[in-house]
Amino acid sequence: MTRAQQTISGGLLFSSLYLACYLQLIPFPPVIQEQIIPVFPFWLLVSFGAYLLFTLGWGILTFKDKEDAYRELIREIDQAKKELRTKGVDVD
Repeated sequence: MTRAQQTISGGLLFSSLYLACYLQLIPFPPVIQEQIIPVFPFWLLVSFGAYLLFTLGWGILTFKDKEDAYRELIREIDQAKKELRTKGVDVD
């Protein structure tokens, strides 16, 4: 099974479970049914966005800890600056 098939099948599973809960096919207490289940997709989306922002920020924060990647990136930047200077572009 490919990664796309796994993602699609997982999405279909979770969406069918959510739809069953939303349509009250699976019984829950009234508080959960009226206040939590309708906003669950939005909460999930916001939580996923917060997770992505955290991982992006953490990667930026710890980028200098990866010395080899840092040196390679600095080397590529210097090379690009040299190439642009030879073409008459002011990069500083």
